[in-house]
Amino acid sequence: MNIEHAYKLILDKLSIWAKEFIRILPNIALAALILVLGFYLAKYIRNLLRRILKRFILNEALDNLFSSVIYIFLLGIVVFIALSVLQLDKAVTSILAGAGIIGLALAFAFQDIASNFISGIFLSVRKPLYVGDIVKIKDYMGKVEEINLRDTVIKTYQGQMVIIPNKDVFQNPIENYTLLGKRRLDMNVGISYGEDLESVKSLTIQAVKDIDGLVEEEEVTMFYTGFGDSSINYVIRLWINVHDNVNILEVQSQCILRIKKVYDEHNIMIPFPIRTLDFGIKGGVSLSEMQEKHRNESKS
Repeated sequence: MNIEHAYKLILDKLSIWAKEFIRILPNIALAALILVLGFYLAKYIRNLLRRILKRFILNEALDNLFSSVIYIFLLGIVVFIALSVLQLDKAVTSILAGAGIIGLALAFAFQDIASNFISGIFLSVRKPLYVGDIVKIKDYMGKVEEINLRDTVIKTYQGQMVIIPNKDVFQNPIENYTLLGKRRLDMNVGISYGEDLESVKSLTIQAVKDIDGLVEEEEVTMFYTGFGDSSINYVIRLWINVHDNVNILEVQSQCILRIKKVYDEHNIMIPFPIRTLDFGIKGGVSLSEMQEKHRNESKS
């Protein structure tokens, strides 16, 4: 008796489901049509947007990102419309609530990744540096090898590959030596107090002005900067052409070699550090008195 009753209940339930299915069959067909047309339309908009973005943003990864986000957003709208046609509004509300909770949890869990990701987007739009630029970021200086959405890769002059998170790149000063195409090299030197300063300046500039790799439009300049302990100090400034991939250390080395050579030829002295000790000046004890005092202390 219980089996017959259960069998009847199952048949009644299946009959109700069949009637409901037949009733919503037009809605199912309409929802399927919306899905098919929506997918094709979203794909067409994605490809069109990608072609438009390539004209303004010269970053393929960023182009793909924006077009993919728009594509997923459009697909979500299509799915929600299809569910609404099927009168599954409660399912739509549940999906939205679940997506919001999941999104909030992911935002807290991956906030560093999201920060680097967003910084990468801003770097791609603003373009403060390009691949191949010579830059200094924080304590790292070298050539930019890659600019990704999450990090920037720099090859230092020591041959190390440094991966810097885009958050640090975006939030710290960027010294871009390639942007102007030239970089200034300052060298500090000292000469003896007995030298002719005008002659030294002329000989020094003549010695270094034709070094390979210097910017032809910029003059070599030299300025005396002060009186040192044993020398008169000056700074000589040279502009190096960054676009020619000139080795800065090589230019500096050539500058030192040429200055030393011309100074040797003209007997110009770069003095050693000298310290003069005055024992008897203004109430102090003279050296002879100090020696006499030391001998008396030794005898006693």
